[in-house]
Amino acid sequence: MAVALAFADPVHEAQRAFRAVMNALARPGAVLPVACLADAPAPLSPVAAAVALTLADYETSLFLDAPLAVNADVARYIAFHTGARIAAAPSQASFAIIADPVSVPDFADFALGTDTYPDRSTTLILQVESLTAGPALTLTGPGIKGETTLAASGLPADIVTRLAANHALFPRGVDLILAGPDAVAALPRTTRIRSA
Repeated sequence: MAVALAFADPVHEAQRAFRAVMNALARPGAVLPVACLADAPAPLSPVAAAVALTLADYETSLFLDAPLAVNADVARYIAFHTGARIAAAPSQASFAIIADPVSVPDFADFALGTDTYPDRSTTLILQVESLTAGPALTLTGPGIKGETTLAASGLPADIVTRLAANHALFPRGVDLILAGPDAVAALPRTTRIRSA
């Protein structure tokens, strides 16, 4: 099967997507638009595809959850456009794309980095249903003036508990990028989160 096209204007569109992701990580809870890759093979969402193709390269490894791993076209698409290796286990991955966030493995199953090399952790790209129509989370911490809220739907029921445990590991821990239908938001390990 032929591999689908990625960005129509690779340099400028990839730069815009990269800036959106970096700004989302710098401003936790901010919902920032991202140009979608409409031809990404299902069940890889168009926004998650844009994020993955922007961040991954031949030096990185990428884990696909079960719904994504079932379709071999997803791995081919990512490998073709980024050169990234597909990791067999979450703990071996620089990035992980999760199509079914409700069933995401325990964060401890991913690479958490070390106190000396916290950057050797996994960044999770979670495909969520919405970034504006879910249970409200109150966020505080670096990059947030006072506090802000994020209302993502499609996250695990115990997401607040998981994120609190992840935050407690700092400087270790995973970072989350939420890929909505047409935008991204981020929950880095530095962010403190509680139910609104």
